[in-house]
Amino acid sequence: MKTFFNLIQDVQKPGLCHRCGGCVTFCSAVNYGALELDPDGKPRYGAIEKCIECGLCHAICPEIDELETETREQAGWVAPIGRVIETTVARAGDPAVRRNATDGGVVTALLVHLLERGRIDGAIVTKQVGPFQRRPALATSSEEIKDAAGFFFDTSHGMKSFGDQYLLYSSIEEFDPMIKKGLRRVALVGTPCQIKSVRRMQTLGLVPSESVQLCLGLFCSGNFTFGEDQRRGLAAAGGFSWEDVRKVNIKDDFLVHLKSGEVKSIALDDLQSVRRYACRFCSDYAAEFADIAFGGIGAEEGWTTVLIRSPLGRAAFADAKGAAMLEEFSVKMNPNFATQALAKVRSWSTKKRQAAQQNRRQLGSKAVQVKG
Repeated sequence: MKTFFNLIQDVQKPGLCHRCGGCVTFCSAVNYGALELDPDGKPRYGAIEKCIECGLCHAICPEIDELETETREQAGWVAPIGRVIETTVARAGDPAVRRNATDGGVVTALLVHLLERGRIDGAIVTKQVGPFQRRPALATSSEEIKDAAGFFFDTSHGMKSFGDQYLLYSSIEEFDPMIKKGLRRVALVGTPCQIKSVRRMQTLGLVPSESVQLCLGLFCSGNFTFGEDQRRGLAAAGGFSWEDVRKVNIKDDFLVHLKSGEVKSIALDDLQSVRRYACRFCSDYAAEFADIAFGGIGAEEGWTTVLIRSPLGRAAFADAKGAAMLEEFSVKMNPNFATQALAKVRSWSTKKRQAAQQNRRQLGSKAVQVKG
């Protein structure tokens, strides 16, 4: 059986670790701190003598294919981008939610509805704690969910801790307080790699993953190193000052919305120098293992593209729409909006998958450089 030692050799040394934190989070739940995250957010041994060499950390890593077949079968995955039951474009029914949203506020509106209707006990999200910093949070009230809305290039070290170098959309650090509070029905908002890690745990039927009842995935072009130098470079490239920024967003380009109403655009290809190295090898753009996947690609400004992937996701979305918490894009405005949105997502998924395959081929032809 392969252990965390093998994970270092197979994933960390080649530079493939996404720092999603799954190995540390789930090990901490059963092994009492055998693993930890270093100051840069990279998993390492915390107390090697506490490691029972169960192999869970290796098996659930998104970069390891050990459980790929079983995970795909459980999720009903089909080519080319996972199961898609329905595609739509929607936005929050509440204008106040939309004002603070990245796109159409669909994730926030859906979570608030599910919580208020008693469908979930809470949601694992990330909350902004500074201009470029976020921390994982377990939201158990509508106000806490709304406070976590919006997308900024803030930082988080994934599932276990947070710092000031890497961006993640969400985190599952809050698994421990979730268990202590006795919450058994929790929604997780996360990146494709985070959701895949949870799905691997659910495939194995292990605690505490069964408490995650609904996985909401976000379209992901990659995470970025976003320190002071990178912020200065982006401001120069886009011709703006961060003091003037209201929010940022990713659609076809990296969009910077200024307080004046002007929108600055930077091509995503120009962000390669600040993109996290491991993201170059990730092939999942559209959160293929989620119950519902969301993003701005393919939707008009102020709207969200929604891919409903599971019957549970379909029921949750329909319930929120029936309560007028969500509204769909009008067919009268564009009868082909759903088809066009899905085509755009497929195009971006293909682009990311092809790039990942090419980068892996190039990685295989190079000697591994191990950095301390």
